[in-house]
Amino acid sequence: MAVTFIQYPKCSTCRKAKKWLQDNNIEFNERIINEDNPKKEELSLWIEKSGLPITKFFNTSGRLYKELNLKDKIKVASREELIDILASDGMLVKRPIVLRDDMVLVGFKEEQWEGQIK
Repeated sequence: MAVTFIQYPKCSTCRKAKKWLQDNNIEFNERIINEDNPKKEELSLWIEKSGLPITKFFNTSGRLYKELNLKDKIKVASREELIDILASDGMLVKRPIVLRDDMVLVGFKEEQWEGQIK
């Protein structure tokens, strides 16, 4: 079953993750996050399905995150406000993201991917 691989091509972690998928012969459909920004409905579903707190979906090391001074805002904003912020620009979303009907993985941790995707 093919997975959807959401990434930013200039991101070194995304490049490592893509290579891992290829090396492990995992079929994937690719989506470039800054060209096809996640919609509010998608983000809400992914957050729910992942079981992770919404804060794990923020790219906290990104330039835009820092420019918008989101560090403090994400601590006090409502879930709806946080989803609106994430949906406003794909560069705010942590990547890579791997989607399959039964799972959502955020970020690349090889040992986690081994257990979840293979």
